[in-house]
Amino acid sequence: MREEAAKKAKRRKVVVQSSVIVGIIAVGVAIALIIFTNLGGSTSVANPKNMLSGGILLTKADQAVTTPAIAPGAKPTPTKQTLDGKTAHIQIWLDYQCPFCDQFETTNSAQMKQWMADGTATLEIHPIAILDSSTNNQYSTRAAAAMSCVANYEPDKFFDLNSVLFANQPDEQTGSGLTNAKMVELFKSAGVSSSDITKCVNDQTFSKFVTDRTNEAVANSQLKNPANGSFGTPTVFVNGERYQGGFTDASQFAAFVAAAVKDAGSSGSYSFPKP
Repeated sequence: MREEAAKKAKRRKVVVQSSVIVGIIAVGVAIALIIFTNLGGSTSVANPKNMLSGGILLTKADQAVTTPAIAPGAKPTPTKQTLDGKTAHIQIWLDYQCPFCDQFETTNSAQMKQWMADGTATLEIHPIAILDSSTNNQYSTRAAAAMSCVANYEPDKFFDLNSVLFANQPDEQTGSGLTNAKMVELFKSAGVSSSDITKCVNDQTFSKFVTDRTNEAVANSQLKNPANGSFGTPTVFVNGERYQGGFTDASQFAAFVAAAVKDAGSSGSYSFPKP
């Protein structure tokens, strides 16, 4: 009897000790989660508002279409556009370190701004990062993430700040990339000085968002250049039709836009890239 009682007592002791250990582990996990949260950590990827398609849609140079953020773990939702025989829906995938993107921006920014003012165009800009390097301190990602901060907090300023970054583009071969502090300074000089954006740029809040969108763009067969089978920047589509002309000829791009609108006609609606 004494032996049986001793065995039962020993079993109770083991159960109690196990319960205490489990409890300690649970408390430790809870404390770790609290610390992680307080330090700004998250169990989901931060995605910016107003970039549901992966890019930001502008109907005027100072007017963006507001959207919720992409849900954690979800894919972008391509913008549904109406083909009315009058409006050009321009979509651009760009890298802020890309010299050809700078050429396209410098050449066509003014006329795209005017088309939007006239109500004959919308512009959807997809910032991605394919030109990161140790030399430029991952500038492509940092710049795209910074512009995602702008999309999230000051979407109506996106067009202007897009031009500002290209006007201050570092040399692709020898430049070390703009620092986060320099980008914040440029934003402030253009009238965007909120503490939210400053913190977002410095923390690189949306860098993972940029990486995800970049990987999707590079892998998407619809975005690959049929001439070489690869993705590059700038990649430009108008009403779902790829632009393959020069980046420094505004009249050539204008002629292409007019032809793309005519080709699409008034054929209902479309989304690009197709899911």
